Amino acid sequence: MLQTLYDYFWWERLWLPVNLTWADLEDRDGRVYAKASDLYITLPLALLFLIVRYFFELYVATPLAALLNIKEKTRLRAPPNPTLEHFYQTSGKQPKQAEVELLSRQSGLSGRQIERWFRRRRNQDRPSLLKKFREASWRFTFYLIAFIAGMAVIVDKPWFYDMKKVWEGYPIQSTIPSQYWYYMIELSFYWSLLFSIASDVKRKDFKEQIIHHVATIILISFSWFANYIRAGTLIMALHDSSDYLLESAKMFNYAGWKNTCNNIFIVFAIVFIITRLVILPFWILHCTVVYPLELYPAFFGYYFFNSMMGVLQLLHVFWAYFILRMAHKFITGKLVEDERSDPEETESSEGEEAIAGGGAKSRPLANGHPVGHPVVSNNHRKND
Repeated sequence: MLQTLYDYFWWERLWLPVNLTWADLEDRDGRVYAKASDLYITLPLALLFLIVRYFFELYVATPLAALLNIKEKTRLRAPPNPTLEHFYQTSGKQPKQAEVELLSRQSGLSGRQIERWFRRRRNQDRPSLLKKFREASWRFTFYLIAFIAGMAVIVDKPWFYDMKKVWEGYPIQSTIPSQYWYYMIELSFYWSLLFSIASDVKRKDFKEQIIHHVATIILISFSWFANYIRAGTLIMALHDSSDYLLESAKMFNYAGWKNTCNNIFIVFAIVFIITRLVILPFWILHCTVVYPLELYPAFFGYYFFNSMMGVLQLLHVFWAYFILRMAHKFITGKLVEDERSDPEETESSEGEEAIAGGGAKSRPLANGHPVGHPVVSNNHRKND
C-alpha cells in the first residue's frame, strides 16, 4: 500500500514534462542534478537556525537593544483568580458589561477590580518591546545576508537578464554548489520560522503568515526536485529584496526613532509594490506560466507550481493593502497605530471604562508605531 502511494507520488507524469523520466536527471559526466533527497538536510539545518537565533538574540540583539535604550518593561501581573482565569481562557479576553457584572457576583470582586484584572492579564500575554526588537533583528540579519548572497548567485547568470533562458534545456539543467546552498539555507530558514511561529510575536495576520510559510516551503521544495531552480532563485531573491527593509523599519520603530522608521517604511513600501505587484506578476509569473508552454504541453507540476505562486500573489495583494494604507498615513503626517499588533493598555480609568463598555480603547502609540509586520513575515514567500 505504502509502496503504491510512493510510486504514484513520484510518477514522472506528475512532476516532469512528457517523454522525460527521473533517469534523465541522474548525475552523469560530472554534471549534478537536483534530487528530492537533497532536501532532508533542511530539517536539521532548521534546528541549527533555531540554536543560532537563540544565541544571536541573547548576545547580539539584546546588547544592541540596550544601546538603543530598549528595555523590558515591568508589568503589573494579574493576581491568581481561578474564576476569572477560566473565563479568560474559555470565553474571551474582553468581557462585556453584562459579563463583568456576572463575574463580579461569582468572584466577589467589584466591577472595577475585574476590569483591572483583565487588563493586566491581557498585558501579560502581549510580547514585550524587547522581544519584538530581538525578533526583528534576527530576521533583518538573515534577510539582508540572504539578499546579498542571492544576488551573488544569480547576477552573473544569463537568465537573470533574459528570462526565456530560464527554460533553456529544461528540465535537464545541472546545478552548481552556490544554487544548492542558497536553496538549502532559504528552505531551512522557513522551516525554522514555521517551527517557532507559536512562540514568535503573534499579529492579526497570524493565519496568513502560516499560509505564507507553508506555501513557501512547498514552492521551494517542489521547485528543487522538479528542477525549477532557475525560476526559484529569481523568486527568492525578489522576495528578499524588500523583507530586510521592513525588519529594519520595525527595529527603528521599537527604538523610538520615528522619522527614520517612517522614511525606511516608505522605501520598503515602494520596493514591495514594485517587486511583488509589478515584477512578480508581470515578469516572473509570465515567465513560469507562458514560456514553459512553448517547450512542453502543460503537466501537473506546471499547474501545481503556478497555483502556489497564485496563492503567494494573493497574499501580496492582501499585505499591499495594509502597506499602502499605512504609507498614506505617514505621508499625510497622521499618527499611526500598529495595525497588526494590539497596543499595550495603561493603568488608566479611561481604559477600564472602555472594557466595561465592551472593548478597550486603543490609543495612538508614542512614536507613531508605524510598523506591525504588514508583509511577510516573513515571514513572506516564494514565497514571500
